[in-house]
Amino acid sequence: MSIEAVALLQDPIRRRLYDYIAAANHDVSRDEAAEAAEIKRPLAAFHLDKLAEAGLLDAVFRRPEGKTGPGSGRPAKFYRRAEAEFAVNLPARDYRTVATILAEVTEHAGFEEAIAKAAAQHGPALAGRDPLEVLRERGYEPYLDGEVIRLRNCPFHRLAVDFPPLVCGLNFALLEGVAAEAGWTARMDPAPGRCCVSLSKTNTD
Repeated sequence: MSIEAVALLQDPIRRRLYDYIAAANHDVSRDEAAEAAEIKRPLAAFHLDKLAEAGLLDAVFRRPEGKTGPGSGRPAKFYRRAEAEFAVNLPARDYRTVATILAEVTEHAGFEEAIAKAAAQHGPALAGRDPLEVLRERGYEPYLDGEVIRLRNCPFHRLAVDFPPLVCGLNFALLEGVAAEAGWTARMDPAPGRCCVSLSKTNTD
């Protein structure tokens, strides 16, 4: 099923729709998606439902903002990126099981400090580069919120759900040192729907 789901994104219209919804910080209506992809609403609805059927998007029904009561009409259909993950490995590989076992051993053995030190050496090199570009390459899906860089995606999401102190600490260590080299400060800043770390420009005053 993963191959079929990923194959849907080869279609340029579906890819534009998916990318727009994945980057949105709100549920997206069919009208909004159609406008963003520069296509007609019926065509957008067709492709959005195909993406939802494949598990790439979640579809939710609710009334638009400000419309309530008997005269507000039927609930409209909105879309958001699904929590499901898709990976295609040929031949089959199972890295998640190994990662889970190693995480369990680390928690039981108390190796968190050593893991953090090792992680700091493998952080993305931000020095001299646009931090948004580097973080985007590493799968964090960064975006600017005022003067703060927030990270829409956690590349280690599944492990972070099962081992939050370990994996979130590792992730923080990945970003902390290299962010400082580029004049940024990494902070633990957890919130629903995004990575637990944010970056802001270091105050030099």
